[in-house]
Amino acid sequence: MRWLLIPLLSGSIAAPGALAQERLAVVPFDDPGWTVLAGDRAEVLGRSCLRGSAVLTDVDFTDGVIEVDLAVTGARSYPGLVFRLREPGDYEHVYVRPHRAGLYPDAVQYAPAFNQVSGWQLYNGPGYTSSAFLPADEWVTLRLEVAGTQARLHLLADDSTALAIARLAHGASHGAIGVSGPADGSACFADFRYQATQGLVFDDPGPIELPAGLIGEWEISQAFKAERADRDRYPRFYVIHAAGWEPVKPDERGIVDVSRYRQRTPGGADAVMARTVVRSDRRQDVTFRFGYSDDIDLFLNGHKIFAGQSGYRSRDPSFLGIVGLNDAAHLTLERGLNEIFFFLSETFGGWGFIGTVAGEVLEPLRDHTVLEKIWETPDTFLTPESVLHDLQRGLLYVTNFDNAYRGDQPPTGYISRLALDGRILDHRWVDGLVSPAGIALAGERLFTLERGFLTEIDPDRGTVVARHAIEGAEFLNDLAVGPDGAIYMTDTRPSDRPDSRIYRFKDGAVDVWLAEGINWSNGLLVQGDELLVGNSGDGILKAVDLESRRMRDVVCLGARLLDGIRVDEDGHYLVSHWEGQLYRIGPDGTPVEILDLMPDGLNVADFEYVTDTRTLIIPTFVGNRVVAYRFTR
Repeated sequence: MRWLLIPLLSGSIAAPGALAQERLAVVPFDDPGWTVLAGDRAEVLGRSCLRGSAVLTDVDFTDGVIEVDLAVTGARSYPGLVFRLREPGDYEHVYVRPHRAGLYPDAVQYAPAFNQVSGWQLYNGPGYTSSAFLPADEWVTLRLEVAGTQARLHLLADDSTALAIARLAHGASHGAIGVSGPADGSACFADFRYQATQGLVFDDPGPIELPAGLIGEWEISQAFKAERADRDRYPRFYVIHAAGWEPVKPDERGIVDVSRYRQRTPGGADAVMARTVVRSDRRQDVTFRFGYSDDIDLFLNGHKIFAGQSGYRSRDPSFLGIVGLNDAAHLTLERGLNEIFFFLSETFGGWGFIGTVAGEVLEPLRDHTVLEKIWETPDTFLTPESVLHDLQRGLLYVTNFDNAYRGDQPPTGYISRLALDGRILDHRWVDGLVSPAGIALAGERLFTLERGFLTEIDPDRGTVVARHAIEGAEFLNDLAVGPDGAIYMTDTRPSDRPDSRIYRFKDGAVDVWLAEGINWSNGLLVQGDELLVGNSGDGILKAVDLESRRMRDVVCLGARLLDGIRVDEDGHYLVSHWEGQLYRIGPDGTPVEILDLMPDGLNVADFEYVTDTRTLIIPTFVGNRVVAYRFTR
């Protein structure tokens, strides 16, 4: 196996003689067991030595002692020992900085590597770095003692300096051993020796005190090249849905080391998206303290609030970019769910973050046990977007948006009819529609929204009766019918617009019914004397009085598309995030996530709720199927 070693960098302590009676096996650097990764052998200070990096790949080291003699010139370099190499790019690493010896408290550094990233910026302070005396142009012995999840390094220049590593990041692992250093002659290794043993004793390191308000649950996306992202804008919903999110947790110190989960690729900085959701029982201001490496762009509920650089030398020539709770942003949380989201890019030295919230915040509530799937159609639909229950005819309508339609071809959208048990009655019942979205019954007519038109259909004949032009509309999305027969329609204008629009069709005429206080509105439902609006621009479900048009906030669901809205027989609001989540909101305004289809690659678009059977009928959009769930309680 070809080992890729470290990227070259341009508690009480037992006495070092604890194993003096043991014989350490000496492995000269001209031994054929060495794989030299960089450098060569030379004569330095009267001894044969190695300048560079090498590994004993045939050694499977778990616990014991590793020693090597080291000579440095005092120039900038990072020579040290590697141990427990298991896979290329995954190993433990401890090294010295001769140019900082006697000047700074990080002349000795423990820096584990994951996926070929040596994350020294994430490991700083007691247990990870220490000061040291390291004379130039002299031979000094490095002695590393390892047992289980702990290790300690002695620099035997004067038997006085050492680093105690209380918690090895790779745990109690095993693997190859070796040395890592520059090939330019600023550091040389001689007389490498080691001993496998179980006789070392370490004190219990005790618990770690985590920072107050630590955020313990995050999700990160798949990695991508940082240059691909528009980091001044919250990503489009398609990007969020297809990002390949993975739940991650901080390590025992509270830091998320992204390199544990994601690999770097050649050709510039890499990035991930990260997010978490906090719940608030009221509108309140809190402080979000955080640390990161290297660059961050921070959003709250879809709006950018902070941008920072914390990479090596990014702020001044001596800036290290150590990750700690060194930055802060003041957040105004809405009542309900609030998403903290950021882009995080990495160039060098460690890829990670930590975050705390100072304030009275709560964990999001989830209960995925209240639903059971009862049927699912084949994936034969064409981007199913909206489902409607026709109580009179005892069937379901499904609009097929056809997300691939681009306008330079005959219309390909259509409406299907399904039985309540999921059987497809008429796959292309009404055909030739231009990307139909929301659908509703008003009087004796079925209405759907095409691009630029409110389309009227005879539900008995399955024919288009009329198309009513909606002048100025950019993306007609959902519709709802008022008590007087008026039809309300959302125009989901781009999120960078200062406004959105809700149109009204009444007595054959169209007007802009509402254009202030809403942004990127999507889902609609008339409930009593109010119109419920999924206002995706700020993530808030709003209620608008149909007569006065006064608006109130119901609950915040964070930065995603608020698509389907229904009310169950007990008065709970049922609201979907198009990206794949479904929430039930009780009378006290507390949202509970009851379904998440995003891990399955499915959306929860404009769904239907059949009250008599307590059944949810969900169009899965990119999943090209319709799925039904029944409430069990």
